[in-house]
Amino acid sequence: MARGLIQATAAKSGTAIIIDGNACIVRSNDISKSGKHGASKCRIEAIGVIDDKKRVIAVPGSERFEVPTIGKNKGQVLSIANNTANMMDLETFENFDINFTEEAREMEINEGDSVEYWDVEGAKIIKRKI
Repeated sequence: MARGLIQATAAKSGTAIIIDGNACIVRSNDISKSGKHGASKCRIEAIGVIDDKKRVIAVPGSERFEVPTIGKNKGQVLSIANNTANMMDLETFENFDINFTEEAREMEINEGDSVEYWDVEGAKIIKRKI
């Protein structure tokens, strides 16, 4: 499912990588230079795309990370029931159910609103109201 591999030293701010099976966006990457006693080291801070959890890892500079496939699409909310929203993709007209999180409730999304949703390795999440 991942579209490629990158080395830890190439993971710049804004790059999407997979850490512990979760798609994350890199916020910072502190690279120490290689020296007498070994290779360079990277301290990567990243935020989860789906769960918004902060992850900090320290790895060798030669470590490889998978790059996830993130599709950014537009859809319309057809109905909202409990913690699920029924949506229709505005390009393919496909209907599907998506988890309606507290973050989406704070954006004041109602039935009939157009939203941007991300498809991250098969998991869909509402990111913003259009």
